[in-house]
Amino acid sequence: MKTSGSQKIKTGFFVLAALAVLCLTIFLIGKQKSLFTNTFSVYANFKNVAGLQSGNLVRFAGINVGTVRDITITNDSTVRVDIVLQTRIKPYIKSDSRASIASDGLMGDKLVQIGPGSDSAKLLKDNQVTGVDPMDMDKVMKKISNIATNAEVITSNLGDIVGKINAGKGSLGSLLNSDHFEKSIESTMSSANQTVQNIGKAAAGASDNMEAAKHSFLFKGYFKKKEKQRVQDSTRVADSLANVKGKKKG
Repeated sequence: MKTSGSQKIKTGFFVLAALAVLCLTIFLIGKQKSLFTNTFSVYANFKNVAGLQSGNLVRFAGINVGTVRDITITNDSTVRVDIVLQTRIKPYIKSDSRASIASDGLMGDKLVQIGPGSDSAKLLKDNQVTGVDPMDMDKVMKKISNIATNAEVITSNLGDIVGKINAGKGSLGSLLNSDHFEKSIESTMSSANQTVQNIGKAAAGASDNMEAAKHSFLFKGYFKKKEKQRVQDSTRVADSLANVKGKKKG
């Protein structure tokens, strides 16, 4: 069976399309993995990589700048993570830069984040970046569970206490639900108001007595002496002010 010209053309187009898709895929993967850019390598040591895998992304200032090349266990307490970074960020990686493990979103893959370090620090020379161990989520969830349990117990106890008080149980409940206690409070407030009124009347009476004493022949001399002293003091102050003004004009 001979193949027609149209079938050959269709087959050729299909092969070309497949090759184009393959090249585009290789280009995108290579770009993401920094296969077509100049790179340099650094590494960081961690106690726990929290599920990080080879090939995961590395970010600097929120930008994808490299990938995790390899993860090896150095000893029972250290895991070495080798990282490939694009050369364009090399001037920004300082000797005090730190690498931390984070997640790409809430449920995304793990990735490595590298900080720029301080402005006064020197550039990285030994290719080792200080690793910051990720938070142990198991311990965090355990603490949250304990806090929730304690809060539940406290809420339950408070509910029992309020219920007993409303039911009039216990000393506090009997006191708050007692009619005698309410009447005692009202009586105390009434007595306080009466006391304030009596104080006001006493003050008014004292003012009247003072005014009457001024007109009494027994105290008339005393109040005249006080008034004379007040006038003398006022005159002395007025003379002093007049002298001061005269000196300024002179």
